[in-house]
Amino acid sequence: MLCIDTSSLIAFLEGEDGNDVELIDQALGDQVAVFSPVTVTELLSDPKLSVSNRNTILGIPVLPILDGFWGRAGILRAKVLKRGRKAKLADTLIAQSCLDHQATLVARDRDFQIFKTLAGLKLL
Repeated sequence: MLCIDTSSLIAFLEGEDGNDVELIDQALGDQVAVFSPVTVTELLSDPKLSVSNRNTILGIPVLPILDGFWGRAGILRAKVLKRGRKAKLADTLIAQSCLDHQATLVARDRDFQIFKTLAGLKLL
């Protein structure tokens, strides 16, 4: 299961090149692509989003929020902040969703590296 981050999906939709774009194309074809709930919100918040892209986004499964999610996410963010690193709330929630479901995150955003280091997030 590959969880697609906003940064990589935008690159995919804009026809950019990259390993992440190739992974997304393969994951969509294999029907193993998923989103975190936060990613769906981020993507659909674009007022210039085309109807076609909106339909593509809405057609990809979303990871469910598991019991205790909010507490685990808060503890994860505190762990990152304690190290003096930045931990955007949205990034923390995306990382926790992936951790809860043992999903690998495909992201261009380097801010996720700290979650890999401190929490074992699988990251491509």
